[in-house]
Formats: sequence, structure tokens, C-alpha cells
Amino acid sequence: MIRNIAKSTRSAECVPERIGKYTIVREVGRGSTGTVYLSHDPYYGRDVAIKVYHNDAGADPDKARVARKMFLSEAHMVGMLQHPHIMPIYDAGEEGEHCYIVTEYVHNARTLAAFCRADDLLRIDMVVEVVFKCAKALHYAHSRGVIHRDIKPSNIMYTQDGDVRIIDFGIALVANSDISRIEGIAGSPSYMSPEQVQSHDLTNRSDLYSLGAVMYELLTGSRLFRAGNLAKLMHQIVYATPAPIHTLRPDVPEELEQVVALALQKDPDKRYRSGLDFAAALTRVHQKLRTGAGQMEQSEQFALARKLKFFHDFSQSEIREVLKASVWHECLPREEIVKEGDMDDRFYVIIAGNCIVERNGRMVGELGPGDCFGEASYVPGVRRSATVSAAGNVTVLKVGATLLEQASSACQLRFNRMFLRSLIERLQKSEYATAR
Repeated sequence: MIRNIAKSTRSAECVPERIGKYTIVREVGRGSTGTVYLSHDPYYGRDVAIKVYHNDAGADPDKARVARKMFLSEAHMVGMLQHPHIMPIYDAGEEGEHCYIVTEYVHNARTLAAFCRADDLLRIDMVVEVVFKCAKALHYAHSRGVIHRDIKPSNIMYTQDGDVRIIDFGIALVANSDISRIEGIAGSPSYMSPEQVQSHDLTNRSDLYSLGAVMYELLTGSRLFRAGNLAKLMHQIVYATPAPIHTLRPDVPEELEQVVALALQKDPDKRYRSGLDFAAALTRVHQKLRTGAGQMEQSEQFALARKLKFFHDFSQSEIREVLKASVWHECLPREEIVKEGDMDDRFYVIIAGNCIVERNGRMVGELGPGDCFGEASYVPGVRRSATVSAAGNVTVLKVGATLLEQASSACQLRFNRMFLRSLIERLQKSEYATAR
């Protein structure tokens, strides 16, 4: 069956029935080096992910050689790294001309790339938790002689319960091993350390720089550096200073900005010595974020949300899940919360105050505490059909559609049910008023 894989990479409908002992369920992803399938391991009775490396007969020999090296590098990791925040590699094999590796499959997980948009960022304390876990995982890998070399948002999975898994050790450097040696610059340029783009010898601190670049993007929604071509990008990485985080996101604490800045030092010797040191610095900042006014603010937000009709059927844990997927926003009078014609994938629940709904410049309705809007989020790519503005001082809960997908199925179902119920009630009132 493995001989059908080359054809399956060109057709989503044509997938192999089996790969080795594994039953194929469906294709779940495709990249430049291989295709990933959701599969089932009949021996252990568990779902797994299988990455099959591309190796078409007509492929460039150099690319085929690099793909082979990447396979051998990941295969070398089978059972080697066992950490809760590193995706475990269970098995590796070859059939015919094709190579594959078998890893854990985490249902409903997404990569951190989903949370690098300025309009759909994780809360600051959530970013700190995510990077803390990554730093600990990297410390574990480094202590076993493994340098990842390709830390970036798309190589870090974010699970439904807020956990993380570092993935893709295809170009990792392994101490005392020649298998992983790939000549030239290997990795993703936007997240490379200065020494990596200059092809210098790498240490664990190169991975910590890359993790700092990921954290910068998670906090700001902006890449550390952008350029029109690779040469200019590499020059910026070596010599340029990135825009200060507070200029892109003013609510990021100064202490946290300093933590990121230390990870991004050009000189490796000036960065954190280890992932453990990076994690310790994040712990100190996290404690400050969760004490004092911040903790009181979270309690008050929960209390206010719980009183609203919208949340009456939610359990306490489900309300906290929604709050975790949300941003609490204070609006000034006449501030436009959503604008007619714009595209926005957020849902909105009014916590306090009143809003005015306008279409084509004409007022068509009013909304108050407990009301919700943003139904266009249910259909990707649809533009807002009305403008919603604050009538006075208004507090709204902005619920990110992407973040809500990370909540439990029960919470998502409850939210969707209440949102649609509120929408139907609003439409019925509008029809009744028109009939009168």
C-alpha cells in the first residue's frame, strides 16, 4: 500500500489504506517535506499521526538527500525525548522508497501560528505560560544533547486544554551524531538566531533566541523582522533592533518586555544560559501578573459575567473557559466596536452599557447588557452587515473564534446555543415591531 503514497500527496481523495501496521483514517496536513495522516495503531488501540516524507522519483537529488537526512534525524529520536511538552515519536520505518515516522496525535490541537495575528492574540498571562512550558521542554532536550534548530510558531502545538507540544525535530542537531548534519543554513529564517544565519557553531542558546522571537510574535502579532528578500532579513537579524514590544502592545508589562529582550540578545553569551533560566524569569513575571489588582480583576470579571442572562446556563468552569478565550474591552461613547463592511472573526457579549446598531447610516436597533452580536463569525470571510457603536461607556467581552475552538466541546456547544438563541430572540422582536 505504501506505493500509493506518492499519488496520495497529489490527491486529497486518494490516500493509502495502510502504512506498515497502521490503518490510515485521513490526511490531516501537507508540507514541503511530507504528508501527515491521522492513523490508528491497532496494537496499542490509539490514534497516531504518521508523517510520510516526499520522495518522488523525479525530485531534485539534493532535496531528496535532505529529506532523507531529515527522516533519519527524526527517526533517531524514537523514544529518546520523553517530556510532557515534546511530541513523542513512537516509531519510524521504511517501505519501498518511502520513509515515515509515527508520533502522538492530539485531537483538536492547533499550532501557535493561529495566535500570531494582531486581532487574535492570546492573553498575556497565557503567552507567559506557553513560553514557560516551551523553555522547560527545550532545557530537557538540550540536557540530552539535542538542539532543535527550527523553533517557530508552526512547530509548537497548542492543545485544547492549553498545553503545548514542541514538534518537528527533522533538522535537530544531536550531540555525537553525524546523522543530523545538514550542510548550509537549515531552519526558518524569520526565527533564526544571528549565529544561525551566519552558519556559526550553535549552542542551546540559539533555540532560546528562536523561542524569544516566537514570544515576541505571540505578544505583538508582528514578526521580529520583515524584509523584501532573504539577504536583507539576515542582515536585520544580525544587526537591526526590533520595534519595542510596548509600541505594538502597550499593556505588556515592562518586566516581561525585558525578559524577551534578554532572550533576543545578539551575543549568545548575553542571553539566558539555559531554558531553565528563561523559565525562571518567566515565573517571576507570571507571579506578578496573577497577584494584586490582576487577580482582583479576574474575580470581578467572573462575577459580572455570571450575573448576565447570557451565562445563566453555563457552569462556573465554562464561564472561565469563555473568559480565557476573551478580551475584556472598555469602550468610550460613540466608539465603533464593529464596523459595517469589515471582516472580523470575533463574537461580542455586552457586559455593561448600551450599544446602537446602524445600517447604511440609519439606526436599526439597540443592545444592552447580556446581548450579543457578531454572528458573521459563524461564516468565514463574511463582512459585517451593520455598525455597532457604544451609546455611552460600554464594557464588552470580545470572544476570539480561534481561541473559543480551544475550549471544551461542552463549552463551545453552550456558547453557540446561547448565542444563536439570543440572535433568534432579537430577530423575533424585530419582526414583531415591524408587524405592528
